[in-house]
Amino acid sequence: MSLKEQLQDDLKLAMKEKDIVRKNAVQMLKAAILNYEKDKMVVLDDDASVLEIIAKELKKRKSSLVEYEKSTRDDLINELKNEIDIITGYLPEQLSDDELRRIVSDTINEEKATSIKEMGKVMTAIISKVKGKAENDRVSQMVRNILNS
Repeated sequence: MSLKEQLQDDLKLAMKEKDIVRKNAVQMLKAAILNYEKDKMVVLDDDASVLEIIAKELKKRKSSLVEYEKSTRDDLINELKNEIDIITGYLPEQLSDDELRRIVSDTINEEKATSIKEMGKVMTAIISKVKGKAENDRVSQMVRNILNS
């Protein structure tokens, strides 16, 4: 079953169970996918492209959470945290720090990078290896730390 089909099934189930937060989160994901397809005039058949869109939506929610936490609206904060948990469930399991550090170190050795000036080359190689399994900000920070040490 493709990820788009899974989203459709989960939407139906959330509607039957009257789970409003799950329904809204899944509808938001489906809308983001549909908007992307309309904008690019494509039909996404592969899960990799759908995962990219889901990851972008998750990143938006996480950045919104910071702003929500500045307010005193605990109800909105809890709802957003629930949405983040739901969206995270559609993404592949994230790499641990040790796993990511090993991949980064191996890639730096493969690319024979010795300074921060070669970070772009290293990042390009790593991103293809960890796509969807680690956020780019996290990867970038780890590459910086290793190249600077």
